Amino acid sequence: MSNHTRRSVLRGLGVSIALPWFESLATRGTPSGSTASASDRPETPPQRMAFIFVPNGIHLPDWTPKGVGHGYDLPKILQPLAPVQDELMVLSGLTHDKGRANGDGAGDHARSASVFLTGAQPRKTAGQNIRSGVSVDQIAAQAAGHATRFSSLELGCEAGRSAGNCDSGYSCAYSSNIAWSSASTPVGKETNPRSVFERLFSDSPGKKRDEKAEQRERLKKSVLDFISEDARRLQKTMAVQDKRKLDEFLSGVREVEQRIERSDDDNAANMELDYPRPPNTPRDFGEHLRLMCDMMVLAFQTDRTRIASCMFADAGSNRSYRNINVADGHHGLSHHRDDPVKLEKISKINQFHVAQLGYFLQKLKATPDGTSNLLDNSMICYGSAISDGNRHNNENLPILLAGNAGGLIDSGRHVQVAPETPMCNLFMSMLERFGTPVDFVGDSTGSLSELQL
Repeated sequence: MSNHTRRSVLRGLGVSIALPWFESLATRGTPSGSTASASDRPETPPQRMAFIFVPNGIHLPDWTPKGVGHGYDLPKILQPLAPVQDELMVLSGLTHDKGRANGDGAGDHARSASVFLTGAQPRKTAGQNIRSGVSVDQIAAQAAGHATRFSSLELGCEAGRSAGNCDSGYSCAYSSNIAWSSASTPVGKETNPRSVFERLFSDSPGKKRDEKAEQRERLKKSVLDFISEDARRLQKTMAVQDKRKLDEFLSGVREVEQRIERSDDDNAANMELDYPRPPNTPRDFGEHLRLMCDMMVLAFQTDRTRIASCMFADAGSNRSYRNINVADGHHGLSHHRDDPVKLEKISKINQFHVAQLGYFLQKLKATPDGTSNLLDNSMICYGSAISDGNRHNNENLPILLAGNAGGLIDSGRHVQVAPETPMCNLFMSMLERFGTPVDFVGDSTGSLSELQL
């Protein structure tokens, strides 16, 4: 993998904003008198990867394209992805065998989250002796995470629990996490967009970071206010086109910050919802999801990390979606018994989730990265480890792979793999393209040759 791109770092009161790469800075260097710092530009932009989990399965008749190969028609649920269809691969037929009971009885939802990125059978326990496997994102982070400030970023939109019994004798740790740094250590996720924002743009760890954030809040100032002088010095050395790009980048950071501030106002209003939400998060669930997607875009754009995961909701989530006129709980609906009314509501929830994915992918595509864009240089895996929520089955999983991995993936296709092909074969192929190949992941049997023609 390549080293850091040449990135100036603007600094202020507890603030450290790493900038995208600019041609004029690479050729002229860091301005005299600026606190900005930079490293050498690589020959090619780095690879990024992200994994997004959705619970309770998918209504497959509205998800699966009828044709295979290039030029397939997007079915109902996937229609929000039309603007990025050429960068999208629909993968049908993948299986997570270790999500099946295999003698352990009930607990399909907990297993589905635990197995999603590990391919390992979780130990059935509600105690502290949990055991799963190392997840694909953490395999990459442990091999290549030293190249960035954060080895990986773990996000979610429901707080979940780390202990107790959440599903038929399975610990809540299984239902609430998809990232595992070791077989016994789930990596906790961050659900508060402001906390993630502060992590990305802070120059201080832990308690000191929080203190400086509180100080900026008391002063009612943006993070940009504290790096403005540094930015002005930097702009004096930049070509006209790069000045415009810098303005666009900083405006984008400020726009996200303002949306976070509005979500803070929502919390101040103390509005009641019918489903618990994590503290200091937007009242509107769609906005919460989009802000978390924004955090991943900013993290990739500024090279704070190249590896991320996000749980749109925890395994077995029974959240309702009144914003799309679905008042029933998602988990309850997933036990549909082929009721057409329930199936239509499930399809609407599935399409809502996919629309947020579409927002994420379009932002990646609109973000320059060298001579291409972030989506071109990324691999974004989206899906569920349960196929049909009523059957709780783990074969023919609904999986999408977006991005071209710098030209190493032939996108824009619907690919049908052989039945019972391990999902972990996809992970093997992603790790190869990421520059961190391994001998196996979970129950993999090899690589997935179908990613390229």
